[in-house]
Amino acid sequence: MLIALGGFLLVAGLVALVWAPGVVKKTPLDVDSVTHLSGVGGKVDLASGEIDSGPVRASSITKADTDASDDDTAVFVNHSCLMKDEGEVPDCLDGDDERLLSASTSLFATDRETALSVDNGDYLPEDAEQPEGLQNKWPFDAEKKDYPYWDGVAGKAVDAVYDRTAEVHGLETYVYHVVVDEAPIEVAEGVEGTYSSDKEIYIDPVTGAIIHQTDNQQRYIDGGPQALELELAFTEEQQKTNVDDAKSNQRTLSLVTVWVPIVGIFGGLLALLVGALLLRTGRRTETA
Repeated sequence: MLIALGGFLLVAGLVALVWAPGVVKKTPLDVDSVTHLSGVGGKVDLASGEIDSGPVRASSITKADTDASDDDTAVFVNHSCLMKDEGEVPDCLDGDDERLLSASTSLFATDRETALSVDNGDYLPEDAEQPEGLQNKWPFDAEKKDYPYWDGVAGKAVDAVYDRTAEVHGLETYVYHVVVDEAPIEVAEGVEGTYSSDKEIYIDPVTGAIIHQTDNQQRYIDGGPQALELELAFTEEQQKTNVDDAKSNQRTLSLVTVWVPIVGIFGGLLALLVGALLLRTGRRTETA
């Protein structure tokens, strides 16, 4: 029995060591999350040419499309809303609500291992935008290096430059700095202008999850006034939720990729050794 148990544990440990990391270190297909941000911002008052600035809230609603996804690729739908923080503010407002400053929807597909954007052609409508680089997460086991990061406003991938490590509610994160300088954009329909952004993204290096983010951006009308000014960051509650989720996911990864192989391999070898010794002792006793 010990030899049989040892063989089972040894095989289970080796399977967990070799096979499990490639299975568990993939973007899950059950993503359905809402990220909350708050800060200060406002749009230009065309009558006065001045920014009507005040408290704002923003939400990013991301959901995986399980039907369109497969073993290698995760397909997502994202809805983003920026709103004045006045009264009871839901995750997003109706387009007729004057508190709504902007709203957008994006579709994208990413590699489940690298987290990089993939060709949308096989997964999304032909007219869908084709992004590049990272979007809603970093890869598992993120490194202290630069990554391409998709900026949807600028409509291009920019460098997310590794800057430093920082603790967020007790969790060590890697901080990446993303800068966009006067990128040409359409500020409003038929209105050309520029967009600048200075963003810091705090990443859990184990799972690649975004834990915290700050963003300071401005938009200007060509030859005219500033069209938008915005300072946003994840709320404290959102940061704590992200940290709790990351720690829980880290424990699960550690169990599957570290402890199961250790217990399986060493426990299996020990059981085989004891079983072999008992078998040998039993044979000697029978001989005597």
